Amino acid sequence: MSEFINENPDILDENQLPSRKSDDTDLLLGAGHDRTYLMRKQQLLRIHHKTDSSVMSNVELINKLLITEGYLDEAPELTDEDTEDSEEEFEDPIDAQEIYDMIAHISDPEHPLTLGQLAVVNLPDIVVRENPDKSKMSEILVKITPTITHCSLATLIGLGIRVRLERCLSPRYRITILLKEGSHQSENQVNKQLNDKERVAAACENDQLLGVVSKMLATCK
Repeated sequence: MSEFINENPDILDENQLPSRKSDDTDLLLGAGHDRTYLMRKQQLLRIHHKTDSSVMSNVELINKLLITEGYLDEAPELTDEDTEDSEEEFEDPIDAQEIYDMIAHISDPEHPLTLGQLAVVNLPDIVVRENPDKSKMSEILVKITPTITHCSLATLIGLGIRVRLERCLSPRYRITILLKEGSHQSENQVNKQLNDKERVAAACENDQLLGVVSKMLATCK
């Protein structure tokens, strides 16, 4: 193998990493708002109609409240019956950006930089196959690109990514972590190690190894 796919990568600043853009609704209502949250917001907004409320003295806050109420007025009125089982019914869909956000800030075990900054993990290399039937397994595939083809820490990096995702996601997600094609001399061997349940379980029982992984995950947001 003569070409180093990710050798000496351009170091990205944190603010250059791919991120989800927020619109006005997200800023005012909060991203990922469910029906119960919206109903609660509608109830709280009624305070601005009270002339004796101290909130009236803050023009900027009142302006935001009025704008928010405009968004809420467009939504159907929510009742207690509507929200009775809202927590069970509502579930944010997982997409590649959300997975990237979970793992991009993991620290590289060898450098004082994150996997996102080193382009070890990249948004286009993440695939989410969401099963609409929540009782069945969905799949997440993450391909990582080591900085050199003989990287001795590729397995550790993959383990850190797996531990992070398993801690953050529901058990109904099947996680597959692979080295990007042609990025490592021992690609097949490392791929088997990263997706062997028994080897992963044994690694997670190793206190010293788990300590290293914990340090890697300490920078996650």
